[in-house]
Amino acid sequence: MFIDYITLMLINMVAGLFLLAYYVDRGIDSPHQKQWIPGFGITGAIALTTGLHMTFTWPVGGSFNIAFGETSVLFGVLFVATAIALSQGWELLTIAVYAFFAGLAAIVIGVRIIDLQLTKQPLLSGIGFILTGLGGICAAPTLQWKTNRIWRFLGVVVLIIAALIWTSIGYSAYWSHLESFQKWVPRP
Repeated sequence: MFIDYITLMLINMVAGLFLLAYYVDRGIDSPHQKQWIPGFGITGAIALTTGLHMTFTWPVGGSFNIAFGETSVLFGVLFVATAIALSQGWELLTIAVYAFFAGLAAIVIGVRIIDLQLTKQPLLSGIGFILTGLGGICAAPTLQWKTNRIWRFLGVVVLIIAALIWTSIGYSAYWSHLESFQKWVPRP
């Protein structure tokens, strides 16, 4: 049996997407940017750590290490960089440019998951990746048009739908993993 902490990665992403949606809705134009640092930092640290481990060690079977590990690294580094940028009062534009390419990767992975019928729920997982990727692709325009409430509202909707998809997948995975791993013991 293998080590599988994709559940942790999923629920961390859920928290991060909800946090990001709230930031886009209420925080992006707030003068109190430092209040967002802990949330972005925690989310980023967990995503980056688990993603790097998965990318370097391939603990789960098949291409899931690529789909979940590498995208978790991208997601994590974006959140860590955002926390650092907010703590230093830096502009977020270069992070948004990076988010564009990370988002594009997530969309490609989402389409390929649907195409290859990967995961137990390939259509739902694929849509989750695609919507999460759209959040990254739209980061720079959102910074540019942060006074446009309609644009921000659409972004919040996309992020929340993505978060709800990952919530469903993540918590159902916890439910099944507790059963499937209940007799697992580490090798001596």
